[in-house]
Amino acid sequence: MDSIKSLLDAITINTHSSVRFEWDGEVYYVDPYQITEEAHDADFVLFTHDHFDHFDPESVEKIIGEYTLFVCPAAMEAKVKAAVGAHDVLPVVPEQFYEDGPMEVETVPSYNIDKDFHPEAAGWVGYLFHLGDLRLYIAGDTDNTEEARDVSADIAMIPVGGTYTMTPEEAADLINEMAPEVAIPTHYGTVAGSTDDGQKFAELVDPGTQVVFKL
Repeated sequence: MDSIKSLLDAITINTHSSVRFEWDGEVYYVDPYQITEEAHDADFVLFTHDHFDHFDPESVEKIIGEYTLFVCPAAMEAKVKAAVGAHDVLPVVPEQFYEDGPMEVETVPSYNIDKDFHPEAAGWVGYLFHLGDLRLYIAGDTDNTEEARDVSADIAMIPVGGTYTMTPEEAADLINEMAPEVAIPTHYGTVAGSTDDGQKFAELVDPGTQVVFKL
């Protein structure tokens, strides 16, 4: 649990689903959005899909470093390359494992079941990071899919704001199936959902999973 606590301490959410974490001396961002600080500290930047609240070129400009590697669904490759210039871009597809230097990550399909905002055919993804013995799942904009339920993670960050993704109730059902040590609710209170969706979610999660708030 000490290593999980260390990873938890290293995770921040700038807003919405804009995640930053540090691990083993590397700085990772997933879906940077509404970044205000000129940090220029990113080693790896990963995008789940190209909606404005997940792919924000103005935020990218503030975090990009000299050797930043960008990771994105294959359909986004041209758009990301246009935004990041000469930096390396790694296009990915769902249900694959990728390794680049210290980054080890699996791609998990991320899509809607009964809505049209995030079609499965788009090839959008969430990311399951392999961090030594730990697994960190950042789901992107997904519903309670079979692929998400099959993820084995120590920490799972999933959307709970409804409308475009899962409601708090649906998200709790997913977490109760996955049974991670820790769940962190995302994607609520700004672009979608209300500020109390995280608490609604937490009240429905089984006692075996700790809910930690980062928003």
